[in-house]
Amino acid sequence: MARSLIGIVLLAVALYLGLGAALLVFQRSLIYFPQPRAIGSPDRLLMLPVTDERIAVTVRPLASPKALIYFGGNAEDVSRSLPDFAEAFPDHALYLLHYRGFGDSTGNPSEAAILQDALALFDKVHTLHGEVALVGRSLGSGVAIQLASQRPAARLVLVTPYNSILELAQRQFPIYPVRWMLKDRYESWRYAPVITVPTLLIVAERDEVIPRWSSEKLFAQFRSGVARREVIPGSGHNDIGGRTEYLRLIRSGL
Repeated sequence: MARSLIGIVLLAVALYLGLGAALLVFQRSLIYFPQPRAIGSPDRLLMLPVTDERIAVTVRPLASPKALIYFGGNAEDVSRSLPDFAEAFPDHALYLLHYRGFGDSTGNPSEAAILQDALALFDKVHTLHGEVALVGRSLGSGVAIQLASQRPAARLVLVTPYNSILELAQRQFPIYPVRWMLKDRYESWRYAPVITVPTLLIVAERDEVIPRWSSEKLFAQFRSGVARREVIPGSGHNDIGGRTEYLRLIRSGL
């Protein structure tokens, strides 16, 4: 009996350590799901002059003082948003970033690398357009808010945003010390208090990926009067972009 109990304990420990090791090694594969580019010809691509990789940006050039930079979700081909964005924002030049490993971009995605590319993109766009708005959806909301805390964005729109990916991961894997394991934390709450530009949070009422409480927790971190929150009734995390209110609300935030 004692030997059987010891064997069960040893097996449980081995399974715990094995799964923990897998989470540690393959954690970025659980965050990023690179997608190929489906829409747009090579003349619709801007290649960023970063030193280590080729970073692609789907663009709709426009000689306008206004520009919009879009950061998509963790499994999103941002080029698919180009037709709708081009129609909805006729007075904005459009720049949709393909994260490393996504679309025509090379390399491997990480929080630090994506932020580096976002900063490079903003600096390039800002030389061409005086008023640059940032829109980030899901994973991209964490990129957009970090960028807005470091660059003079004109407006900020966060779609299905989260307070912290670290927080969500800890709840997903409560038996592991995720705080010490996770490399890409995307702690949006750290940046919200320093945001001063008008900010809009668009929340899906029935978001099955980003819990409503996480979006609400982030909203509470902004200074009074800086941010407003809009909820799209009946929408989920993945179908929010197809709702009629979606683009209308983004326009209202710009």
